Amino acid sequence: MNIEFRADLHTHTYCSDGTDSPLELLQKAKNAGLQGLSITDHDTLDAYTDDFFVLAKSLGIEILPGIEISSEDGDASVHILGYNIDLSSQRFRLFLQEMIRRRSERNRKILAKLEQRGFVIQEEELLQHARLQFPGRTIGRPHIADFMVKKGYVSTMQAAFERYLREGGLCFVPGIRYTPLEVIDQVHAAGGKAVLAHPHFIKNGSLLHRLLALPFDGLECYYGTLLLDQERTWIELAKRKGWIATGGSDYHGTIKSHISLGCSWVGRDIFDLLRKETS
Repeated sequence: MNIEFRADLHTHTYCSDGTDSPLELLQKAKNAGLQGLSITDHDTLDAYTDDFFVLAKSLGIEILPGIEISSEDGDASVHILGYNIDLSSQRFRLFLQEMIRRRSERNRKILAKLEQRGFVIQEEELLQHARLQFPGRTIGRPHIADFMVKKGYVSTMQAAFERYLREGGLCFVPGIRYTPLEVIDQVHAAGGKAVLAHPHFIKNGSLLHRLLALPFDGLECYYGTLLLDQERTWIELAKRKGWIATGGSDYHGTIKSHISLGCSWVGRDIFDLLRKETS
């Protein structure tokens, strides 16, 4: 029986802001009928352990190492997917360590703003809570929101974001990130391919124009629950640019329960193009 190859190239685990462990996600990928997978946690490669690759092989799931990196163009946040990163690249690991340092600095500024409003959260208790509830996670706003719920400051994580933590919220602090070009250069230096993530979220035409002039290798055209008519615009754009048309669900587990693993995917041709070594 010929089974169509399907790979979900945009997924998250509890190493960033998903709810599944990497091993749980692998099992779910098998149950969903996927033959290929990329975990693209935010600013971390922690999901890619020896145990992860052993289980993937036993389940018959091909792995494309991936990551989703936050960058900034002025006041705009731009997410960039990196595929086929050399996991042994020391330069790339140092780059990610610096991103964690910058994220921690941002967290401290958010906590200071919250304290001014009577929401006292010590950095150490936040770290202990996050690591107990979500082992291996990169600490960020979702974990602050979760802890605000635990302490009774808000009723839900959504409420924490809507009033305090979202962009424009009362306690929002902009990220301290690299520019899109700097991130692209880091991905390329690690032997990977850089892809502009979910471009349909970018509503600023001049920003999109600037991004399309950068040396990306691909464009995320197939995404989540987008309709084919919505995807076609990006597919045609990728074709004109000579870029790889990538895709995936942006699965986060129960945090985004409306997004199911494998609801968006790519076939063997795209998977192999991304996996191909850069000449």
